[in-house]
Amino acid sequence: MTHSNRFDVLVIGSGAAGLGVALELPSHLRVGVLTKNALEESNTYYAQGGIAAVLDETDSVDAHVADTLVAGAGLCDEAAVRFIVEHGRAAIERLVAFGVGFSQEDGPDGGQIPHLTQEGGHSHRRIVHAADATGREVEMTLVERVRERPNVEILEQHIAVDLIRETLPSGRRGRCIGAYALNTREGTVHTYSARSTVIASGGACKVYLYTSNPDGATGDGVSMAWRAGCRVANMEFTQFHPTCLFHPDAKSFLITEAVRGEGGRLLLPDGTRFMDQFHAQAELAPRDVVARAIDHEMKRLGVDCLYLDISHKPEAFILEHFPTVHGRCLEFGIDMTKEPLPIVPAAHYSCGGVMTDLHGLTDIEGLYAAGEVAYTGLHGANRMASNSLLECLVLSTAVAQDIVSKLPETPEPPAILPWDDSWVREADEEVVVSHNWEELRRFMWDYVGIVRTTKRLERAKHRIDLLLSEITEYYSNFQITGDMLELRNLAVVADLIIRSAMMRTESRGLHFTLDYPDIDKSRPPQATILTPSRR
Repeated sequence: MTHSNRFDVLVIGSGAAGLGVALELPSHLRVGVLTKNALEESNTYYAQGGIAAVLDETDSVDAHVADTLVAGAGLCDEAAVRFIVEHGRAAIERLVAFGVGFSQEDGPDGGQIPHLTQEGGHSHRRIVHAADATGREVEMTLVERVRERPNVEILEQHIAVDLIRETLPSGRRGRCIGAYALNTREGTVHTYSARSTVIASGGACKVYLYTSNPDGATGDGVSMAWRAGCRVANMEFTQFHPTCLFHPDAKSFLITEAVRGEGGRLLLPDGTRFMDQFHAQAELAPRDVVARAIDHEMKRLGVDCLYLDISHKPEAFILEHFPTVHGRCLEFGIDMTKEPLPIVPAAHYSCGGVMTDLHGLTDIEGLYAAGEVAYTGLHGANRMASNSLLECLVLSTAVAQDIVSKLPETPEPPAILPWDDSWVREADEEVVVSHNWEELRRFMWDYVGIVRTTKRLERAKHRIDLLLSEITEYYSNFQITGDMLELRNLAVVADLIIRSAMMRTESRGLHFTLDYPDIDKSRPPQATILTPSRR
């Protein structure tokens, strides 16, 4: 198949945000969707819980906004929160129109209405879901719709290398005009030009040793945007999901928040509940509180895991609400209808990212970001459960609308020089990449994890400086590979996380340091913003 190299809009990433943008754009535009794996492989696909939206008449936008602001620990942008929450119902209605099959229940008039569940931090039942595989249902529906669009060209097995900015007569860098991307099947780098470019490449939780994310969550978008000249914000706030299955073969399979929302109890090895000692909402406390409580008890007791138990509920209830979790756990010999699940916390969501406005526009003209890669101000210092897919859906629409509104004055990109690797050679020792990959993820887990100290952060900064130097030298001398690109991006993101964490001399939300265990009340709360030296 012959691929085009020129588009009106180039979308990098194929989760809910990226596919949402592609589907919202009019059919006369040439759209390229570039994804480094199969089209459906994204964080969205693995999201179990659901999407938070005000759908019940006993709920309200004000209540959803208030809950989000509390979870964000003073760092949410209230205007961003309200904008996204107010557009929640419309986002759900669009998904239903696309054919997403949400779980239903009998309504008061005898008809079917969406079944709503409750998760940590929410004061109402407002989580619309498709059993316990909401992300898969959403992603596969969007994939099906995108594949039907003749104006959308899908570029699978392509990993973006770097964004391309126009060079102005003054020598300064201008608008974004596309990206270089490596076709990992062929090992060749191609140039893709576009009038507008959208980064929707997801988060960066593979920077940690234990994560609930798929292997592709390597911070590619944040890293590329940073190198291109975009500011980033709040990179110190990584959310650790409290309950991932602890099993040597499970690769941190996520146990959805909804298990606790429907009555699941967190237990010590001796069967004792403990969350009421840490928060009035016990198991329904915000995720950062629950993750730190589990981390504290594991370290206090010197154990490898704790337990999550919902076996006191009827078997039929568990099978109806959690078929995916139940089936997956059975593969590992654990029956959640009869016994507690062994769990540990794992890196789950990047709350910081590339700074954007509420149209998804970054610091660079022609460059947008949406989804987990972006920082809109919605999450603040901690993301409330099921607000992430909501943000993807609302912002993808906002991005598409802004692109269309500016189309009349958006120029065609100029000619771009092709990728030149004639002066580099094939890598002679891939072990350098694999070794640095393991070292990076381990010291990030040990020194920049759930609980931090100044000394740990200084150790991490020393190591990342050495790694960045090694990786830059390696990248400059050898032909690129997908593994090398991901390592390069992870190292940049690790550096941004460490630098941001060192700047925050307080404990707030997801950033907890033993040297500054309290919130700094001497000044108004503010985001941690990093600015590249070359913009």
